[in-house]
Amino acid sequence: MAKTPKCIGILTSGGDCPGLNAAIRGVAKAALHHGIRVVGIQDGFRGLVENRTVALDARTVSGILTLGGTLLGTSRDKPHKMDMGGKIMDMTDVALANAQKLQIDCLVALGGNGTQKNSLRLAKQGLPVVTLPKTIDNDVWGTDISFGFDTALGIATEAIDRLHTTATSHHRIIVCEIMGHSAGWLALGSGIAGGADAILIPEIPYRIEAVAEHLEQRRRTGRRFSIIAVAEGALSEEEAAARRESAEEEDSDDPPMPALAKVKKKKKKGGEEESLWTSTEEGRPLVHEPMASRIAREVQQLTGVEARVTSLGHVQRGGGPSAADRLLCTRLGTAATEMILDGGSDCMMAVKGTEIVPVPLKETAGKTKTVPADHEWIRTAQLVETCMGR
Repeated sequence: MAKTPKCIGILTSGGDCPGLNAAIRGVAKAALHHGIRVVGIQDGFRGLVENRTVALDARTVSGILTLGGTLLGTSRDKPHKMDMGGKIMDMTDVALANAQKLQIDCLVALGGNGTQKNSLRLAKQGLPVVTLPKTIDNDVWGTDISFGFDTALGIATEAIDRLHTTATSHHRIIVCEIMGHSAGWLALGSGIAGGADAILIPEIPYRIEAVAEHLEQRRRTGRRFSIIAVAEGALSEEEAAARRESAEEEDSDDPPMPALAKVKKKKKKGGEEESLWTSTEEGRPLVHEPMASRIAREVQQLTGVEARVTSLGHVQRGGGPSAADRLLCTRLGTAATEMILDGGSDCMMAVKGTEIVPVPLKETAGKTKTVPADHEWIRTAQLVETCMGR
C-alpha cells in the first residue's frame, strides 16, 4: 500500500490563463478532504527557489472557482536557468532542498509545455511531480484538451462576432490576430465558430495571393466585407521554407524565432525594451511589423479594399473561466490528488475522451501538439468555403 502523503505543494508556471484558480481549488480541496496539508508556492518555480509559500486551507481556496488569473502568481522562470541578480544560474539543487524543508511529498505543477519540461527535470532529480495541462493554445502534447482553451475560444469567437458588424457596415477587410505561436487550435476553432472567411494558422503556410483572390471572389458575388482570423505564428510559404532550413542548423529549448529574422533587444529611454528585427538578407535593423498588420497591408495592396487590424492579445487570457473549464479544472485537480494518494507521480493528468488519465512526463515533455493536416476542423472549414491560405 502506498504511503499516505502528508503535504502537497502547488505552483502555477508560465503564462496565466482562466482556470488556474479553479484547478488549485480542486487539488487543495481534495487533499484537505483527506487530511493532507497543502502549501501554495508563489510565482512559479522562482517561488520554490526563493522559498516563498502560503498555506492553502479551506478558507484560502473558498470563492476562487470563478476567478481568473492565479492567487499564487506565476512566472516563466526555469530552475536550471534562473536569473539571479543578472546572472543565469542552475538553482535546481536549491529548489529540491526547499521542497525537502517544506516536507513536500509531491509537487503539483500547473502549466504548459515549458512546465512539463521543468517538472520532468525536477522529477529526474528525485522530487515527485504531477502536472496539469494549462494553456489557451491547447498545444500540450498527450491531452485532448488543456484547461483555459475553452474560455479563450469563447472570447476569440465573440470578438470575431463583433468584428462582423463593423466590417459589414464599412465594407472592410478586418484581420483579427489570435494567440497561437506554434499551434493554430485557437485561431482555427474561433475562426470556424465565428464564421471567418479566411483562417491562417502556423501548420498551413499561406500564399497571400490565394487569400486575396478568395476575398476578391467574395466581393464579386456581392459580399462586400471579409474577416481574416490569423494565428500570431502564421507563416507564409517562403517563411516556412526558411524556418525549416534554420531548424536544421539550430538546436534550442526556446521557440523558433520568426523566419527570415533574428530578434535583438534594444534599450529605450526609461529602460523599456524594444524588439528589433534584423533581416537575414540585408542585415539592417527593422522595427518588427506584427503578423496581422503585414497581412492587412498586403491584402489591401492586392485587393484595393481598406483593411483594418484587431489584435486580441492578452484579452484572451483574462477573466473568469467558462463553465466547461471550471468543470475540467475541478476534475483534473481532484484526479491529481487521487493519483498522489495512490502513490503515483512523474506524470501529467490528461484528458483522453471522457476520462482523466496519467501520461508519463517523459512522454509529453518537449513535445507540442499541433493541428494535424487531416484534422476534421480543417476539413470542416474548407467545406464551408473558408480559405486556409492555399
